[in-house]
Amino acid sequence: MKVYLIAGEPSGDKLGGALMEGLRTLDPDIEFQGVGGPLMEAQGMTSLFAMEELSVMGIAEVLPKLRGLFRRRDETVEDIIGSGADVVVTIDSPDFCLRVLRKLRAVSAVPTVHYVAPSVWAWRAKRTDKMIGIVDHVLALLPFEPPYMERAGLACDFVGHPVVAEPLAEPTDASAFRHAHGLGAAPVVLALPGSRKGEVSRLSDVFGESLHKLAAKHPDMRVVIPAAAPVAAIVQQRVAQWPGDPVVLDPRGMSVESALADKRAAFAAADVALAASGTVSLELAANTVPMVIAYDMNWLSRKLINAMLKVDTVTLVNLVSETRTVPEFLGDACKPDDIARALNLALKPGPERAAQAAAAEIAMERLGRGDEAPGVRAAKVVMRVATQPGQT
Repeated sequence: MKVYLIAGEPSGDKLGGALMEGLRTLDPDIEFQGVGGPLMEAQGMTSLFAMEELSVMGIAEVLPKLRGLFRRRDETVEDIIGSGADVVVTIDSPDFCLRVLRKLRAVSAVPTVHYVAPSVWAWRAKRTDKMIGIVDHVLALLPFEPPYMERAGLACDFVGHPVVAEPLAEPTDASAFRHAHGLGAAPVVLALPGSRKGEVSRLSDVFGESLHKLAAKHPDMRVVIPAAAPVAAIVQQRVAQWPGDPVVLDPRGMSVESALADKRAAFAAADVALAASGTVSLELAANTVPMVIAYDMNWLSRKLINAMLKVDTVTLVNLVSETRTVPEFLGDACKPDDIARALNLALKPGPERAAQAAAAEIAMERLGRGDEAPGVRAAKVVMRVATQPGQT
């Protein structure tokens, strides 16, 4: 069995790594080819090009890079055809992946799976139209997504979210982390300003100012920033003037296992987190870390998305748990004073922390905690699509 996979950002790399591990349990001789990051490469893939080239988000942000993305699209299609793949799995990054699949389908009937259903329940409901005829099957992370896909004429399975299968740090790991970084018993604030350079550039000043205001109430607090490898250098530069004697966890030069263990220990040691919007909210919920979500985009992207948004929250913990316990400050509302106030409430014992813990428990249960590992569930669907095309 030969599987071609494409991921364009760290969250997709995580999904791809778990899927590949699941596929290998079903077929030890399986072969992988495609585009991915360190977690997928750890499972035996050599990426066609650096995954970071595809880590672009926002309408205005994508436009200047279209020529390069089209060139990479053409290279990827040629590579798929030459690989002799039995199935192609594209993971999120729809702006790139669906362009690849459309060009591929014009010359090949290889079965295709798209991993991560588009959030048509939130905005741009017509996005499924672009998938018809080029995507044979969809894998959904959220339990309420398959009906949306099926109504659009797309076969879809809910496979759970891989965050529920990730190991958690032990209490001793938290103590060891605090000791190793000289944190003592101080309140520890995790700061997660994103995994793309554009995100870090836009959010770092707002995050820094918010943390300065929080430090006025908690002068002994410490700040820990688990940086993604593609943005570790810019994170180091941007946080230099932050309060809390920032500790940047830089995964560059570390093994994948060591970097993940360090990140897990940081999550276990944390008292509260300030994070960019995205799947990191689920990672924090899995570790029962109270959080505040803050996010902003390019002015044009913000206005266009706000005009199309159909939900009153974009935080996945809120959506899956059907609560609104995680405070979020998006776009025009991404203001340091408000963010700092919310962080202060989440940092102290009280109803806000308790409500977030309850919502986290509900979310993890609904995402499949305690069931078969999502990577294995996804792998079984991919194998079925590859071996029984047209019967998915």
